[in-house]
Amino acid sequence: MAKCAYFLSHKLLLEFCQPKCLKFLRMSHRTLNAVRKFADDRPAVILGIETSCDDTGCGIVDTTGKILSEVISSQHLTHLKYGGIIPTIAGNMHRQQITAVCEDALRSANLRLRDIDAIATTTKPGLSLSLSVGNTFGQYLSRIGNKPYIPIHHMEAHALTVRMVQKVDFPYLVLLVSGGHSLLAIVENVDKFYTLGTTLDNAPGEIFDKIARRLKLANIPEFSHMSGGQAIEIAASKATNATKFAFEPIITHKRNCQFSFSGMLNKCLYYISKQEKEFEIDGSTVIPDAYNLCAAVQMCTVKHICHRTQRAMEFISNLNLISQEKRTLVISGGVACNNFLAKALEIVCSEKGFKFVRTPPRLCNDNGVMIAWNGAERWMANIGVIRDRNEIEMVTVEKKAPLGESWIERVQDANIKCKLVKLKEL
Repeated sequence: MAKCAYFLSHKLLLEFCQPKCLKFLRMSHRTLNAVRKFADDRPAVILGIETSCDDTGCGIVDTTGKILSEVISSQHLTHLKYGGIIPTIAGNMHRQQITAVCEDALRSANLRLRDIDAIATTTKPGLSLSLSVGNTFGQYLSRIGNKPYIPIHHMEAHALTVRMVQKVDFPYLVLLVSGGHSLLAIVENVDKFYTLGTTLDNAPGEIFDKIARRLKLANIPEFSHMSGGQAIEIAASKATNATKFAFEPIITHKRNCQFSFSGMLNKCLYYISKQEKEFEIDGSTVIPDAYNLCAAVQMCTVKHICHRTQRAMEFISNLNLISQEKRTLVISGGVACNNFLAKALEIVCSEKGFKFVRTPPRLCNDNGVMIAWNGAERWMANIGVIRDRNEIEMVTVEKKAPLGESWIERVQDANIKCKLVKLKEL
């Protein structure tokens, strides 16, 4: 942290001690009151730090939703070589990058630490080593800048990001799908969430990564720098026979909103092994029907997500939990970038009387802006903003953390029979 300490404590902190500060102290009470009024009227500026997994992000936004700057340092290519994220490597790379990322964000916004009103940092859930780097650094900025600290729940940030760019009133239904999560929840307000369903095993983004790796898609130049999810989506669009591989509908007999993708993964691995034996494939060669298999996997995944989401909609409608004119589905998370999934969910929303709102793809993946915006929402609601120095230093990270209150059993008890909306337009 030597570089961090030098830049922030010696360069930024010294700006609090400029000679003009002495002049400020000699101002008249009338002038001071005018300054205070201006400070109260201007939008608050929040700096957000994201280090929950393998991206080091810093975003700066104000309470009007204006993005003042965003900087992300991705570790994707590093972990691609290892076939997955290595927590120790991720933690070390965050440590190496975080100072420069925050410096660049401040510089890009033409701001100094003194111009920031509060520091917001992801503290849960995620990789412990990665979260600890962000939390330690965020506490450091809070301490040297004498700024309030706002601990952020990563999934809450994903759920609320859309409100920064579009008017979405509470309450609404949110679907979060990513490499680490698949989750349906009602967002009651900034600090109140009701989880209707979550993953029983693997998240869809994780499944896509594993299948793409097993298919050796990275050996095809077009896909060599893509994430597994991106590669599968594009490969699926090139399929010539999307129905060649059969996948059974996923746990349709369970009348809940829980997700499960492990069975599909095992079936997919079976198909890959079968073709490798049939065509005597080894080494770096890709199976002949890789694109067709990707299309089948994508369709199976999308149908499962749509089925669970539709049941959540019917649960909400049956109990009138959200008034008819306000019923909205928001999707976010890395897998929400998948256009095929978005089109399918739009069809379901149209059939079930829900407005479909998609978080802009560039804000779906982990980033500092969503953390800063969550901090801004909490700042405006005066919820979870810590000002006491001792309390700030006591904030710790949590590897696992549920999203709000669990209504999973309540959905199960409702025993809603749900026939999937036909996705003919896909």
